[in-house]
Amino acid sequence: MVISLDIAEKSFGDKILYQGLQLDIQDGEKIGLVGRNGTGKTTLLHIMTGEDKDYDGTVRLKRGAVLIGSRQEHHGYEEIPVLEYILADLPEYPKIKHILDTYPETMGDNNRKLQVYSDNLERFNHLGYFEVEAEIIEALNAYQVTEEKAMGQLKNLSGGQKRMVELVKVQRARAHLALIDEPTNHMDFIAKKAFLKWFKSARESVLVITHDRDVLQAVDRIIEIRDEQAFSYPGNYDDYLRVNAVKITSEVNQYSLVQRRISNLKENVIRFRRLKERSRDPGTIQRFKSLEQKASAELATLEKTDKPTFWIDRDSVQELNEKMGAAYKKHKAKNIKVSAKTAETETSRLLVEVQGVSLGYETPLFKDVSFNLREGDRVRLHGRNGAGKSTLVKSIIARVTNNEAESTLYAGTILCERELSIGVYEQEIDKKYLKMTLANAIEEAYMEKDVPIGDQKVKQLLGDYLFNPATDGDVPLSRLSGGQKARFQLMNMLAGDPHILVLDEPTNHLDLPSIEELENALDSYHGAVIYISHDSYFAKHVGGETILIDKIEA
Repeated sequence: MVISLDIAEKSFGDKILYQGLQLDIQDGEKIGLVGRNGTGKTTLLHIMTGEDKDYDGTVRLKRGAVLIGSRQEHHGYEEIPVLEYILADLPEYPKIKHILDTYPETMGDNNRKLQVYSDNLERFNHLGYFEVEAEIIEALNAYQVTEEKAMGQLKNLSGGQKRMVELVKVQRARAHLALIDEPTNHMDFIAKKAFLKWFKSARESVLVITHDRDVLQAVDRIIEIRDEQAFSYPGNYDDYLRVNAVKITSEVNQYSLVQRRISNLKENVIRFRRLKERSRDPGTIQRFKSLEQKASAELATLEKTDKPTFWIDRDSVQELNEKMGAAYKKHKAKNIKVSAKTAETETSRLLVEVQGVSLGYETPLFKDVSFNLREGDRVRLHGRNGAGKSTLVKSIIARVTNNEAESTLYAGTILCERELSIGVYEQEIDKKYLKMTLANAIEEAYMEKDVPIGDQKVKQLLGDYLFNPATDGDVPLSRLSGGQKARFQLMNMLAGDPHILVLDEPTNHLDLPSIEELENALDSYHGAVIYISHDSYFAKHVGGETILIDKIEA
């Protein structure tokens, strides 16, 4: 065992995150940590690393075990060169390197210092640190962080590149336990392949927060944070879905029995009370009073029981019998409600035509890209980060909205039908929204598209996307979690029932039920969809034509 957690209680204000949560991680295990947004997955990592000590419970790390985690924020590190930043976090590296750099100048014939220097030289070699700088630069390059950027300051990197830096740091640390939060967000398919290769072969234990089903398919075990506890599912994603369906079906059945018992007890309380009031014999009165009190006590106990969180994947739901399917539908956990309008009649009118297009800035990024986008079509843009997928998308958006594109059109044409509306899901929220409250941001998003919206509609949208309509509207957008910001992006994209949806890595930050709800909504959406996604499950479900964007090599 590498680490063991026994958390009696962890709270944020009046919200309880964990109660009686227990978790063990064994040597060499690859674990996927999943759960609905807001259940405390990242907090759990902070407890393991010691960053969060405000809880009632114990954390036991195996003696001598080295633990390393990935940072989400880099305040105070902005001026540090990337390579230096990684090296400084490697286990033992700063201490040993200091000894190797300084002792030769001062140790002379001092036997003690000679022995310390010799021991550390051997340790440095054992840890593979003589070649570590070259290894780090090579690993960063695999994630498209060039050697020039590796030698530059951390502040010069994008958010996605900083995530890659954290990943390389964790991989090269060769710790006993590595903790990684959403590693494949911002990765292209080549980088993701490289990560999965490392993940499967790594000797250390790895706990990864992810809802990337490609990663979950490679784990030894999935741990789900649900209802303030940790539930363990041996095996990969397919195993999790199968066992979860059986487990939740049993829980739904038990919950239904409890609800029927509550209903019967309520009737019994009323019946015993009436019989007591109608009786004249003291003994009879006492008997019905006793029965009423007993039923009331049991009722009070059962009503204090919180409703469990029920979620079963759509394929498993299809296999439930009619009675259980109805019970699950009645009691299942609330999910986001993605309102994508369906068509009354299907048409195949041409909306966008891309012919022989080459786009770029100072020089072309790619050339000779062609496709037609008709109503009902699904088109996937596929290629490496930096190949020009987002550049092409932005140029199409500019043409549809009658704005000037930032990029240069070197060859080809982009034509579109007049008076089209377009909804866009971007990886990063427009900075103008971050200064607003959530309610004001929703209003602004609708007004920009000339769609009427009032207070009642705002509250309805908040509820549909799992926000508290009474309180969350006043929260600044900048303070929302990644998952909450993603839900705002969905609202923004669908405002006004657009003819075309453009989605750039929409599954980043969404939990599994929300991803499934989005996929279901896209199934029935009447308009056209252009999407960029390196989630093979999402791409398989949404389908459509795949357009490969190849970057022109200098």
